[in-house]
Amino acid sequence: MSETWWRGAAIYQVYLRSFADGNGDGIGDLAGLRSRLSYLADLGADAIWLNPWYPSPMADGGYDVADYRDIEPSFGTLAEAEKFIQEAHAVGIKTIIDIVPNHGSDQQEWFLQALAAGPGSRERARFWFAEGRGDLPPNDWQSIFGGPAWTRVADGQWYLHLFAPEQPDFNWTNPEVVEEFHDVLRFWFERGVDGIRIDSAAVLIKDFDSVEESYTDHDAVHEIYRGWRRIADEYGDRILIGEVWLPDQERFALYLRPDEMHTAFNFDFMARPWAAGELRASIDLTLETHLPIGAPPTWVLSNHDVPRPVTKYGRAVTSFDHGERRDGMPSDLALGERRARAAALLAMALPGSVYVYQGEELGLPEVDDIPGELRQDPIWRRSKHTVPGRDGCRVPLPWSGEEPPFGYSTGEPWLPQPASWKELTAEAQSADPNSMLCLYRTALRIRRAELGDGALRWLEAPSGVLAFTRESGLACVVNFNADPVALPPHEKVLLTSGPLEGDALPSDTAAWIRLSG
Repeated sequence: MSETWWRGAAIYQVYLRSFADGNGDGIGDLAGLRSRLSYLADLGADAIWLNPWYPSPMADGGYDVADYRDIEPSFGTLAEAEKFIQEAHAVGIKTIIDIVPNHGSDQQEWFLQALAAGPGSRERARFWFAEGRGDLPPNDWQSIFGGPAWTRVADGQWYLHLFAPEQPDFNWTNPEVVEEFHDVLRFWFERGVDGIRIDSAAVLIKDFDSVEESYTDHDAVHEIYRGWRRIADEYGDRILIGEVWLPDQERFALYLRPDEMHTAFNFDFMARPWAAGELRASIDLTLETHLPIGAPPTWVLSNHDVPRPVTKYGRAVTSFDHGERRDGMPSDLALGERRARAAALLAMALPGSVYVYQGEELGLPEVDDIPGELRQDPIWRRSKHTVPGRDGCRVPLPWSGEEPPFGYSTGEPWLPQPASWKELTAEAQSADPNSMLCLYRTALRIRRAELGDGALRWLEAPSGVLAFTRESGLACVVNFNADPVALPPHEKVLLTSGPLEGDALPSDTAAWIRLSG
């Protein structure tokens, strides 16, 4: 792959705890992942993005990092991680890891030193410690996970945590913090990592003079990533990918300037409802935002924080917002699967890179009925058990067999798998040419040969239909209407998300065709 491999890559997201368990303890690990590398190569993944794999108390699924230069023991060892990177490279797959710069773990050595050192110390200056207002915290900021964003320590001071109390925020005005993360980047680049996904990238800089909560998208954050980009460039084709949730696309684009990040997640597309006009508007907005700065778009249908597409697209309301997750809303899973198949072909046909979250290629639905005592997402606890949280999309994958644990482990999975998943195992779907897995394999194979980076041209189409063509001559047509529509004149049908009705494209169905002439 060239130095611009990332511009059109298909990137597979691995939530390691739930991917495959190699030692039988019920927790996914590097041994399990390494044993499934051939599956990912056959699927057509150009790169793997792993959620945090560092030592962690797991207060937030590994996003509370205790040591940025080692591997969580339940996942394996640093030597095993290095071996995985080499083995992935050997089958043509790049490795992208998650780095969490906004906050660490309350068990991290730096934070333990800060607690011991006391107010006014150099150690506390690495975090946001402050005096309170009597018995009240320094201000009224609320945690993104619910409840106050400040926690009081034994000597009376308070520390800031935008997420859980176990995740104290770093003070990014402190040069020690800046240098620490520069060293972390080099540590992993030296071990062959090809890219860094930056968690919560827009919230590192805080404005405590504001009455309102003011920690998102301050201008000073860009200098941080310019420093990161300079380090990435020292290593050639290494890339930076931002998790940037911003409603303002012009502000979003600032993170993609040539001296900052290479790409950033396109959450606007993922959050839109299943409607032709909405998705066309998102695609146009994305392309208009990225074109002037020369950055490739990214297309994402799901990840470890949001409801799975099969469930989301089967609901009466098909849009998504973190503030209105619609957990437990009834879903027509047959309708949701049909739409999810069409959405996959739409996303994969668009110019830029595409992300596939593990299990998406199997058509797994959200698991809404996890018993409360087994839920582990801090959102569940912080909301006083009113918001189920994100565990429903993190249930371990079904690989084979007729009953749990479906080849995921020889032990009991850390979250329970539905018995109905026996029809959705990778083994069962591999034998069914009409399965979601075979659709993804075929689409990613065609995509690698004909799509990826580049431009698109919209085609004239009836209302409720999206149709565009790419430079290779492949055209994508998606029908959002209730009734079938005629396909444009074409030489060949390359792939469809569902059966055609003669030469007509049914409702909620997508087709890849070779245009006539």
